[in-house]
Amino acid sequence: MPELPIDSWPELFRWLLYSFYLFTLVGTILIVVLDNRNPVKTISWVMVLIFLPYLGLLLYIFLGQRYRKKKIISKKSIRSIENNPAYLYEELDPALYPENCESLIELLRRNNTHPVFSGNEVRLFTNGKETFDALFEDIRNARKHIHLDYYIIESGRIGHQLQALLIEKAKSGVEVRLVYDDMGSWHTKKRFFQEMKDAGVQVYPFLKVLLPYLSPKFNYRNHRKIVVIDGEIGYTGGLNVADRYLGKGKFKVWRDTHVRIEGKGVYGLQTAFLIDWFFVSRQLLTSKFYFPDLSEKGKSLVQIATSGPDTDWENILQAFFSIIGKAKRYIYLQTPYFLPSESLLTALQTAALSGVDVRLMVPARTDTPLTAQAMRSHFSEVMDAGVKVYLYKKGFLHAKTLVADDIISTVGSTNFDYRSFELDFEVNAFMYDASFAHLMKETFHNDMKDCRLIDPAVWNKRPRVVKWTESVCRLFGPLM
Repeated sequence: MPELPIDSWPELFRWLLYSFYLFTLVGTILIVVLDNRNPVKTISWVMVLIFLPYLGLLLYIFLGQRYRKKKIISKKSIRSIENNPAYLYEELDPALYPENCESLIELLRRNNTHPVFSGNEVRLFTNGKETFDALFEDIRNARKHIHLDYYIIESGRIGHQLQALLIEKAKSGVEVRLVYDDMGSWHTKKRFFQEMKDAGVQVYPFLKVLLPYLSPKFNYRNHRKIVVIDGEIGYTGGLNVADRYLGKGKFKVWRDTHVRIEGKGVYGLQTAFLIDWFFVSRQLLTSKFYFPDLSEKGKSLVQIATSGPDTDWENILQAFFSIIGKAKRYIYLQTPYFLPSESLLTALQTAALSGVDVRLMVPARTDTPLTAQAMRSHFSEVMDAGVKVYLYKKGFLHAKTLVADDIISTVGSTNFDYRSFELDFEVNAFMYDASFAHLMKETFHNDMKDCRLIDPAVWNKRPRVVKWTESVCRLFGPLM
């Protein structure tokens, strides 16, 4: 083979680079098409790949891959935890399910294998100080084990208080296990977690990334907030561990919602934690030590649901869809980020057009301006159908709640957006109890006093440049 002139090497290199890119581009487009996604999402990714050379490929590698099919946490791992003593207990007789709740309970049971448990006492918290006061008191009284699973743990005042408590309990012989999301807690110095490890606390990051935004899995975050104490008491909801939940930061009032569960419903939270624990530590914990015999503590029926790339279905999205579709009287929804999928948007519109009193409460100001702009682009669509939209003005509304028809209510980590429903690992507690639903409804009404009800006529007169900005930001909704 004759040697090529030296001047042709740059041209050959360019040709090889172009050929490699073209081959990779075509292959990636085929993968996207054959993945059988929503056609709109498929076309969007194809357009990004074609019109953003190289950058489009990087975006797809880091943001576009579907890990639900690949199973970040394998089915085998999940089954090994789910086959634990919690499910050896007799399940509640379906004949005792509350009226109009049967299909939702069965949906979550089939999707998650989490049964509904009776005899729970559920306490509602609506501010950070009360939540952490109760949580820290329960931690102090722990005798056997403490399990914590958080998206964000910061090393501020409240973080150091928690750290000191966990170290104290670990040194006294209590088993302490902590999972934190590596991305969510990226700004917390590793020394903070190392100090707990050195004192005997078992600590692991979830989906560890060497560099944020430069890992194919950085887009998949463990957004759950779970605490289980002695297998008897459980906490879940919207609060992470950070001083801003006490009003120490940009927002002087941080309005959030959390629940404390005492009773057999804790089995569901324990199972969710132990699946995450097995994933990060490879330690399989199924002993009855973690699922003690529990007596009835109250009258609430509780069912725990998880969702994320480890589940076959978008479980919590389906549950919300079911609640909205079957509501007959009212639906009250609180969320800090309202970026609904087309299915949920249609469900809300259909409910409102059917005469259901649908009310949506979101913050007037959010912690991410881009998200706020995207969120507002949806308001006209729901208000045109009759949905009442309230803007919470007192501070930042971070609560993630839904209550319907004085019987069904849910509190958890799930925002009403693409990320929570499709990408993040989430957990919600579903309560089937009229008295607790009334409490949730009353709380919503109290929050309405600190809100401004949007007038659709005035809202539609916003300047065109504002509407255009919101529409452009909406295009990035699936990535927020």
